[in-house]
Amino acid sequence: MTTFAEHVADYLQLRRALGFKLDEHARLLRKFAVHLEAIGAEVVTIEVALSWAAEPVVPAGSIVPAMRLLVVRGFARYLAGIDPRTEIPPTGLIRLRRHRRVPYIYTDEEILALMQQAHGAIRQTLVAATYETLIGLLAATGMRISEAIKLDNTDIDWHQGVLLVRESKFNKSRYLPVHDSTLDALERYVHTRDQLCPDPRDPSFFISLRRRRLDDGAVHATFRRLCETTGVGATAPVPPRLHDLRHTKAVTTLLGWYREGVDVQARLPALATYLGHLNPAYTYYYLSAAPELLAHAAGMLDTAQEARS
Repeated sequence: MTTFAEHVADYLQLRRALGFKLDEHARLLRKFAVHLEAIGAEVVTIEVALSWAAEPVVPAGSIVPAMRLLVVRGFARYLAGIDPRTEIPPTGLIRLRRHRRVPYIYTDEEILALMQQAHGAIRQTLVAATYETLIGLLAATGMRISEAIKLDNTDIDWHQGVLLVRESKFNKSRYLPVHDSTLDALERYVHTRDQLCPDPRDPSFFISLRRRRLDDGAVHATFRRLCETTGVGATAPVPPRLHDLRHTKAVTTLLGWYREGVDVQARLPALATYLGHLNPAYTYYYLSAAPELLAHAAGMLDTAQEARS
């Protein structure tokens, strides 16, 4: 008899063969399979799926229960083709309220403070150099943290000053030209890294103490500690995140264009491509991330209306 864990593995393999990554789906479905085995379930039912999605209790307004049920629904549709007793949870049992988190926009001084804290407060020299360089790279390029972690040594063209971001979100790859100062910082890191870790176990550019590729959870935890010790974002209504460095890059770029008086509309596709967005429409979201950006946009709209009147 095939176990639920085996069904999950087969389902994920099928979906990934169609081009889906499903990292979060995999994590949740494996937990769901363990739950099914623990309660001795023979088949997926709406009641079982709903009770698992609602536990453990999460803060009010969280989208976690709805996401759990959404993931189970897809798995149940797959199982229904194997076992007709399977019940597929209907939509709407747990409403999915999607809302964008207000990003934290870092100042240059705050980014520098975080880098200096990583350099001076982290005892292990390799780890200190890794986080100092990683934060600087994210701030300079607006890369997603997953993209930076996935970066390999062979993905850097030192002569052209270009990084290759391989098969990122939406399975798209792109090239990122970087400033000479960024390239210099990466070269300094390589020198330190190769001295302290001459025989890494992974080909990744950023290396952990275990000589492996960085762990996403560990990176986020370390960054939170750096924010806490430096006081960055201490008075913000929502704690700053590592991903907010990406928002900051987009906002400061757009703000710089507005101040220069350039045609932002014409340049937006280039920024969207650099950030790895599917189309410029997603990049427009950043206009709402900073009051100063909204003020510039509103001012340009007033000017345009006056010119037409």
